[in-house]
This record gives sequence, C-alpha cells and structure tokens, in this order.
Amino acid sequence: MKTNKFVEDLKAKSAVELEQELVAAKKELFNLRFQNATNQLDNTSRIKEVRRNIARIQTVITEKANA
Repeated sequence: MKTNKFVEDLKAKSAVELEQELVAAKKELFNLRFQNATNQLDNTSRIKEVRRNIARIQTVITEKANA
C-alpha cells in the first residue's frame, strides 16, 4: 500500500520535480553508503529501500517521456 501511494505521488509531479526528487534520493543513497562503510549505519535495509525508490522515480520519468 505504501509504495502505491508513493508511485501515485510521483505520477502527479512534473518532470522538474521528479528530477529534483531523483537527485535528492541519489544523495541520500550516497550518504547511506558512506555511513555503512564507516559502520555508523544502524538500519541497513534503508539502502535497499532508497535504491528501489530511485528505480521507481526513473520509471515514472521514462513513462512521462514516452507519453
């Protein structure tokens, strides 16, 4: 249910907003990887979640470009 809401929110956004969301997600992923490398990350499953969110954002961007 949570992911469906996230995807619906993404589909409602413009291309510029999606690009900003993608950049923010990639920065978050970088920070999570950095924390993981320095053994400061407690919740390692967050990396997987962010990676999937990046893929979802890219999918919506592609759908909008093809439409």
